[in-house]
Amino acid sequence: MKEEQKLLRILGNRDVLALAFGAMIGWGWVVTTGLWITEAGSLGAILAFVIGGILVLLVGLTYAELASAMPLVGGEHVYTFKAMGRVVSFIATWAIIFGYISVVAFEAVALPTVFEYLLPNFSHGHLYTIAGWDVTITWAGTGILGSILIAWINYRGIKLTSAITMIFTLLIILSGILLITGSTATGNVQNMQPLFETGMAGVLTVVIMTPFMFVGFDVIPQAAEEINLPKKRIGQLLIFSVALAVIWYIAIILGVSRSLRPSALGESDLVTAEAMVAAFGGSQLMGNVLVIGGIGGILTSWLGFYVGGSRAIYALAKAGMLPKSLGELHPKYKTPHKAILLIAVLSTAAPLLGRSALVWFVDAGGIGLVIAWLLVAISFIILRKKEPGMNRPFKLAGGSAVGWIAAVMATGVTFLYLPGMPSALGVPEWIIVGFWIVLGIVLYNYSMAKYGKENTDKYMNDEIDRIT
Repeated sequence: MKEEQKLLRILGNRDVLALAFGAMIGWGWVVTTGLWITEAGSLGAILAFVIGGILVLLVGLTYAELASAMPLVGGEHVYTFKAMGRVVSFIATWAIIFGYISVVAFEAVALPTVFEYLLPNFSHGHLYTIAGWDVTITWAGTGILGSILIAWINYRGIKLTSAITMIFTLLIILSGILLITGSTATGNVQNMQPLFETGMAGVLTVVIMTPFMFVGFDVIPQAAEEINLPKKRIGQLLIFSVALAVIWYIAIILGVSRSLRPSALGESDLVTAEAMVAAFGGSQLMGNVLVIGGIGGILTSWLGFYVGGSRAIYALAKAGMLPKSLGELHPKYKTPHKAILLIAVLSTAAPLLGRSALVWFVDAGGIGLVIAWLLVAISFIILRKKEPGMNRPFKLAGGSAVGWIAAVMATGVTFLYLPGMPSALGVPEWIIVGFWIVLGIVLYNYSMAKYGKENTDKYMNDEIDRIT
């Protein structure tokens, strides 16, 4: 009988922390910090990230307990199945995959933006104009080639992915520390005016961007079967990574708002790099240093969400909720290679949409993330009542109260995306969301018809019984 192939269990403390933190700290802090400040004001932007950070910490706590109790690949897929069954499990996992692929597509669009900053006259070979942005051969080509490279690294295995992630995470931290120390020494509190812009509407506009900026901690439970640590440590590292990200974003907003006058925030596509230049007395070299750190953020985020997305697709396919070929592991590299290739196909064309796609992917992907987080929080509440005797190596104090608060906050943030709200999604975002919903319905119904609901339920119950 052929032995079943398994994922490699090799990730240690530093690997897990770098994977989660590196995934959360992508390129957004370089390219959209100015947008946060102009939309909400300096203090308003900080308040928005405090609100978003509290939501993510609370959701993260529910994840931490569930991940340590059921350390199986797929994360949300397992928790929601145990609590609410197959259909909700698919909805939650398909939603989180949407968020992950949105980040992967975002990074493919962000990469050529970096080259524009570092290389004057980089963009050549006009193709067409979309949403006011001229898409060129060199611009789109850079994003497409970068996407292919990242897919190849993930294809080659978790060990290579983890090593590269560690190196670039250190690069991000170094560039961020330089910005923060420079702005502290030479910045001006007066530059932070206005503290609030357009009142609470501005704050809420930034709040709906925060889920996209914080997503990444949930890559840890996706890769649970590749982590070689005690179950309790998985939960601890998850919460620690979220706390680090909250501190990071607040510090970056402070650094940029202290270094640049409000009028300067709208004059550059990369205001964080311009803030670094200002903080170091006009040194363009230091601006380039920060952009290189930003490249590190692109790569760590890109790599991390390929891991998260491919493992979530792999978990659904193994259970028969997606075509089972997507649940095959590479015979040599032990990676879900077909799931990785699917993400590559869906995201590699993203640069052809132009720079406007940066905002589209942030907002559209955010709603998928928040829906998944909401369903995990509800699962936490249900399992506390339904399975009180479950072994929980990382057990939260206070019973299900944290879960209720997280669920209420996630529900509130979800409503912010809906029509009629000041921060509602636009037409391009709803088109992207609609495409993903239709694709999910088609694939799920095809898989259920082919493999059978009973077989899926039996597989999931057997896996959960095996680990608990």
